[in-house]
Amino acid sequence: MRSKIVLLGITALFFVSCKKETPIKVTTNDYCAVVDTVTAIMVHDIFSPPVASRIYLYPNVAAYEIMAQNSTKYESLQGQLNGLDSIPKLDPKSGVNKNLAALIAHIELSKQLIFSEQALEKYRDSLYEKWGSENSKEFEVSKEYGLKVADRIKKWMGKDNYKQTRTMSKFSVHSSQLERWQPTPPAYMDGVEPHWGEIRTLVMDSASQFKPIPPYPCSIDKNSSFYKEAKETYDIGNMISKKLIEVENTKSKLMPEESAIASFWDCNPYATVTQGHMMFAKKKNTPDAHWINITKIALKKTNADFETTVFAFTKTSIGIFECFISCWNEKYRSNVVRPETYINQNIDENWRPQLQTPPFPEYTSGHSVISSCSATILTTIFGDNFSYIDDSEVNFGLPKRPFKSFKQAAAEASISRLYGGIHYRSAIENGIVQGNNIGNYIIKKLKMAK
Repeated sequence: MRSKIVLLGITALFFVSCKKETPIKVTTNDYCAVVDTVTAIMVHDIFSPPVASRIYLYPNVAAYEIMAQNSTKYESLQGQLNGLDSIPKLDPKSGVNKNLAALIAHIELSKQLIFSEQALEKYRDSLYEKWGSENSKEFEVSKEYGLKVADRIKKWMGKDNYKQTRTMSKFSVHSSQLERWQPTPPAYMDGVEPHWGEIRTLVMDSASQFKPIPPYPCSIDKNSSFYKEAKETYDIGNMISKKLIEVENTKSKLMPEESAIASFWDCNPYATVTQGHMMFAKKKNTPDAHWINITKIALKKTNADFETTVFAFTKTSIGIFECFISCWNEKYRSNVVRPETYINQNIDENWRPQLQTPPFPEYTSGHSVISSCSATILTTIFGDNFSYIDDSEVNFGLPKRPFKSFKQAAAEASISRLYGGIHYRSAIENGIVQGNNIGNYIIKKLKMAK
């Protein structure tokens, strides 16, 4: 009896030792889950929109460079993005699982860019344990290569002038000058990222390559273009406020469309709430996060494969990153006063916009720039008239919204800034042109798909 038990144990051990490990399967859903996890941490940590664009960019580029190695569909970005000159080569016989290595590189670089590292490490460790148990050899060799690429991208990232901008001077406020930006209530924050225009560009020749036409000269003359635009923002704000009062009086649950649009595209990570003597942050998505989520929606609707997923996220994040450099360069160059400040001083001291005014100069509209650019890029990937349901703001208590195309969504995102009372019309319209120009330039210059 004992000999039979020993024999059975040896036989079981033999079969376990001879068991063939299957390849680790890494899918579009896995990549999207990592992106979602990073986004949730970014919302918790409260990053400015420009800094958020940097957090999305580098992990996606790292994943893309691994995916593009020995690919029959996609070209490497080496030599195409400023300063990116070499990536560790992948030996086709190494046994590396490219999808797995790409996801590992994405996670490890993201960890370098956020504050709440432990939250991402906990998520990473659970994945590492799962992958290691599925195929330890494949996991280890893929991890080794993924970390090598992540380290190379980290060195490239370290030369983008971000660290230098952390020690540069704060933005000087000229409170005595009518036309210049001033901090706005309730937090009266300093101007955010005044030196972002000095960050290294990726594809553009310089931050000023797509410099928009100048804003209207600030004036209190009621016949001036500037005053008329401010009055338009004021009148629209009052019209929406009147509709909201009517809704409240009739106890209707249907919010006015203009107000719903403004709220849906608010995307202000700095929004603050005051209760008595206390003030606290009301955490929200950034505009970048909103368009990254739209990218995910399109990928899932089309059942995109892993390579297409990495490609779409990377190209979109490149466009968003370039847009913030271009837009912020213009914002702090022209330094235009926000509607709330101008209207309070010259039209109605009691007027308040529906949306909380973001803490940086007005011209051009950042959401208009990145939305039009993102829509241009996504249209080339998924096609025009691509309908979808946008659920980007559901986690923040807002309903889903349907769109017939990316361009329709971008147009709505842009006009939302007028409905919200935080921009003048010319900043929106010229921001759209600026974003379209950047998007088309990236499409023309970057050779990604073979």
